[in-house]
Amino acid sequence: MKQTQKKITWYTLAFMCFSTLWGFGNIVNGFIYYDGTRVIFSWILMFVLYFIPYALMVGELGSAFKDKGGGVTSWIQETKGAKLAYYAGWTYWAVHITYIASKGSGALKALSWIVFKNAETFDSFPILYIQMATLAIFIFFCWFATKGINPLKKLATIAGSSTFVLSILYILMMLAAPKLAPANNYIHVNWDMNALVPIFNSKYFLSLSVLVLAVGGAEKISPYVNKVENSAKNFPKGIIFTAIMVVSCAIFGTIAMSRMFDPAVINSSEEMFNAYAANGGYWAFQQLGEYYHVGNLFMIIYAASNLISQLAVLLLSIDAPLRMLLEDENARQFIPRKLLKQNEHGAYTNGIKMVGVLSGSIILIQILVPSAPAVMQQFVRLNAVCMPLRYLWVFYAYMMLKKYDDKFHSEYTFIKSRKFGMFVGGWCFTITAACCVMGMISDDPITMALNIITPIVLISLGLILPIIRKKEDEALNA
Repeated sequence: MKQTQKKITWYTLAFMCFSTLWGFGNIVNGFIYYDGTRVIFSWILMFVLYFIPYALMVGELGSAFKDKGGGVTSWIQETKGAKLAYYAGWTYWAVHITYIASKGSGALKALSWIVFKNAETFDSFPILYIQMATLAIFIFFCWFATKGINPLKKLATIAGSSTFVLSILYILMMLAAPKLAPANNYIHVNWDMNALVPIFNSKYFLSLSVLVLAVGGAEKISPYVNKVENSAKNFPKGIIFTAIMVVSCAIFGTIAMSRMFDPAVINSSEEMFNAYAANGGYWAFQQLGEYYHVGNLFMIIYAASNLISQLAVLLLSIDAPLRMLLEDENARQFIPRKLLKQNEHGAYTNGIKMVGVLSGSIILIQILVPSAPAVMQQFVRLNAVCMPLRYLWVFYAYMMLKKYDDKFHSEYTFIKSRKFGMFVGGWCFTITAACCVMGMISDDPITMALNIITPIVLISLGLILPIIRKKEDEALNA
């Protein structure tokens, strides 16, 4: 009876997955980086050829290792051993370094919209002042994390949920605006095939990592696979329904934005592109408020939700991923003992200092960037290069699961054929790796250097730490 009560329906799973994976920023980035409605074709391809197999692979991994609570590190541990499990855990932590560095900038941008109600005032400030303010916020939150308290966790959930709801409301209200408020000047959408089919040039392929980042993270739903009623049948149904909801949101969100913004204006100059990349979401809600004669109301609500979310995620991302890495028994044996030191509050102080040095360095380097919008655009690119690196371990784990499928039992099976399963895992692995590498390329030398050096430094550090730990153990046993 208790087991029955724990089961969830496939549509509950779908909505859980949808709200976790999707956000308004994905619509904005897709529209801006892919010339408006031309992104629709790419969204459909990305969901059919990448997201759906990705999520279904996660389902099979979660089902096969249902008693293991460590996610990807547990999957690698069971299939390939502790050393590779450590590298998987390290990667999951390391990619948060760039993510953490971007949160302070995002919070300042949201606050500036609440205070100034425009993009121009904040974007005109000297970049030195902006980055020093960003660094100050970051250092304060690092100190706060050492106190072992996290009062913003519930606020993060509330703010995240509100921005999700706002994104749905934006789509509905913007699509209805031409009928409800016909007096406004809306942009006419060109529905000719030539205007919808992407231009497959270098810009297209070098920006694919932005779309990969948008649809990634399906491994978050792995704990719920075996809690779905008749998971073998209903889990894939829930995932496919999720994909339909998300791709519909992406398409209709793109159409809604196309009635507001002209891609030709966005791409008219590098400065204009950076401005839209940094402020597009705020402009969208501000203009929506003008259409419905409520002034800046929608924009302020969106900016306030974003501000709380950015600060809450900053604190959570400093502490939570670090704890996941350092408290994992498989990973601890490869990590230097000094990093395992905890204070009276249970916080890993030296680990937090390491976060401070790595993320703080990225923030300081961006003093060389010409403007605040360029910093925001650069963070999108950098996160699109680094964050998908963690997905590689999901696909590697799936390939190993299929290779040794006679050793493991899964209630839900995505692909029964061993060879075809390894091919599909390899396909997603290759796509992810290629997008990360292509995403490093940029016309701006600072951006390109940061995109290349950052993952190299993070990966190298992960390789060095086990060597240090080995020497420590040898010295103790001598």
